[in-house]
Amino acid sequence: MNLLALDTSTEQMSIAVQRRGVGAPWQHTAPGGARSSTHLIPDIQRLMAQAQLQFGELDAIVFGAGPGSFTGLRTACSVAQGLAFGAGVPVLPVDTLLAVAEEARFQSGKADPCAVTALLDARMDEMYAASYLFESGLWKQHEGYSLIKPENLGWDGSGMLAGNVFAAYGARLPDGPGLRLLALPTATAMLRLAPKLLAAGGAVRADQALPTYLRDKVAQTTLERAAAKAAV
Repeated sequence: MNLLALDTSTEQMSIAVQRRGVGAPWQHTAPGGARSSTHLIPDIQRLMAQAQLQFGELDAIVFGAGPGSFTGLRTACSVAQGLAFGAGVPVLPVDTLLAVAEEARFQSGKADPCAVTALLDARMDEMYAASYLFESGLWKQHEGYSLIKPENLGWDGSGMLAGNVFAAYGARLPDGPGLRLLALPTATAMLRLAPKLLAAGGAVRADQALPTYLRDKVAQTTLERAAAKAAV
């Protein structure tokens, strides 16, 4: 399939373009955050030119829908919507925690069944979490999204913990024999997920694409920050 995938939900901006009949995708990673809003579109245009694709030739535009950085999710969604609307192609929103699980499976080389608990840093001393099982070539979510303190993670110690939380919260996570793996929701992981998600009817019109927010409050007040410091 001809696909463009992009993610700005974390500290990393990730873009990839897949062209039908070509084995390896064109990909680009760079620092995310505030840089994403200025660099994302030019970097997408550059990759599309390298792949010799026009936006109208795409089967879909894939984006990391969340959970993740509030600003990053809005950036990715708005860019995906704008490009898809102009080109007349559908949009495929992808669960960023599922993309973390797929990236961890790919990195580890695990055959199915493969159990992954995906974790993304939500800041404010919390994590986004969800658990997945890869079996018979399909991903199934068996623990829904949650926004939790690291020590409140319900994990039986098996399978893999994967994400970007270990530097900040590793000592507060439950112990177990399972593998801990640094993994992000990369655009290439989303490309691997896209065909089955599209076949299952996951694509939407550009105006129907929405981010997934798990937290309404995205910042602490001055008093809350002071109280948190005093409690340390």
